[in-house]
Amino acid sequence: MAGRIDFYDDPHAPAANSLVPSVNVMVTNTSGDVLLIRRSDNGNWALPGGAIDLGESIPAAAIRETLEETGVSCEITGFVGTYSDPKHVILYTSNGEVRQEFSIVLTARVVSGEPTPSQESREVRWVPRGEVTQYRMDRSMRLRIAHYLDGHGPHIG
Repeated sequence: MAGRIDFYDDPHAPAANSLVPSVNVMVTNTSGDVLLIRRSDNGNWALPGGAIDLGESIPAAAIRETLEETGVSCEITGFVGTYSDPKHVILYTSNGEVRQEFSIVLTARVVSGEPTPSQESREVRWVPRGEVTQYRMDRSMRLRIAHYLDGHGPHIG
């Protein structure tokens, strides 16, 4: 299976060779639980999300990616921030692509569906807010979630 390796401020990281706009979605339910996926490509926990396709709006991409990865339909409700730190690069081992981080993080509320794994997610679950930090995830994902949980205005970075 193809893999994903995240590097942050690592002098041994490969040089970026692409920049792909993407979204992540902080979906919550009526109890305030956060929807997390366990990625198939690296085993880390993360928010659902992925690349924005040509001809697609940011909210449409967020809704599509969430449904594809989790089986949950959502409605976009807000904005957490932008994340484009050139020190964070992602190596895709299947094709040698090395992406510079470029993600827009939105908030959403669940509309329907049950957490269901997909080809991109080994596990999908609702996680109580207070337990999110106990899950293994990349530092950039942890930062995005912390910005949401801390409630400090939009992050631009």
